Amino acid sequence: MIQVVAAAVIWGLVLCILPGVRNRKDHTILIAAVAIATALSLNVDPIYIAGDALLGGRNLLDLCANVLMVVGIYSLSQAILRAAEFNDASVRRDGLGMTILSFVVLGLAAAFFSIEAPVSSTRFMLDYGSQPAAALYSSIQFAYIGIVVGLTGYVCFRFRRRMATIHFRLAFTLIGIGCTLALVVVFAVLGMDIAHVLGDLGTMQRLAVAYDVSFVGAMLFLCAGLALPPVARRMSRRIDVRTREGLLNSLTETWEKATANRKDIRLATAARGVERGDASTRKLHRMLVEIQDALLMDPSAAELLDEADRQTVSRTEVFLASHHSAQGSRLSPSVWGRTRGINDR
Repeated sequence: MIQVVAAAVIWGLVLCILPGVRNRKDHTILIAAVAIATALSLNVDPIYIAGDALLGGRNLLDLCANVLMVVGIYSLSQAILRAAEFNDASVRRDGLGMTILSFVVLGLAAAFFSIEAPVSSTRFMLDYGSQPAAALYSSIQFAYIGIVVGLTGYVCFRFRRRMATIHFRLAFTLIGIGCTLALVVVFAVLGMDIAHVLGDLGTMQRLAVAYDVSFVGAMLFLCAGLALPPVARRMSRRIDVRTREGLLNSLTETWEKATANRKDIRLATAARGVERGDASTRKLHRMLVEIQDALLMDPSAAELLDEADRQTVSRTEVFLASHHSAQGSRLSPSVWGRTRGINDR
């Protein structure tokens, strides 16, 4: 049941990341989420039994799932660490990290093939974990995961206050909490591995409770933190579109009043309807400039404007100023919300 819940949560994260994927050059988080979600899904009993049977029924699917898990954790960590960097080297190769990951995968394979596990089992470590090779197999995986999430959590807590917006700061905080809970998972698993080899079933059961609670908590916090930036961006864009639409409708009336006697400076086309994206913002800007020019050249035109018109002009000025600021500091999806960064790619 734990695996089903965790897999569902991670697949939910994938669905949150997918919209707008074509506009992003860095798909590391998506790749990591898919890898982790697939690894967890492969451990769901019916899927594991059917999949392992296709591979010969000797638990090779467990090795495949664990390799996918460490690859996903590595990719996820790289994406988060790049998000916390303050330079333009976010796409550089992590040679050392890839080398360590390769050795971890080789170690997992070597330990796995030393385990006597002739029958496919959905409780692999419970059935075969008393073997030292099985304990080594599990320990390699979780020791690596512990080091990676420990470093990632440290970076999240250290740099969260440097994020440009509150939702990025909250995202880093949630990810940091998720990494902390993931460390609890790691220590619980390592403890269970040792207890199993020693035959201490009581300790195993107590650690299993800590494992279940912390595992679900880690998945929830990590996914919430990773899903927050893309969801917040989409919500912000929708609010931005609605705001532009309202301002265009309101400012058009003000524009027509202010420029009634100076039609020579008007827009080449009527300001009807709402265009998407930057086109509507440019139209707002031009209308505002024409209103200001009309008032400057003919002060009597101000008498044609009422308080509502002046408030509309003021709101438009504030919106355009904030929009210009956001455009100037907009960041690549690969680096989320850091205070200093590079423009959208």
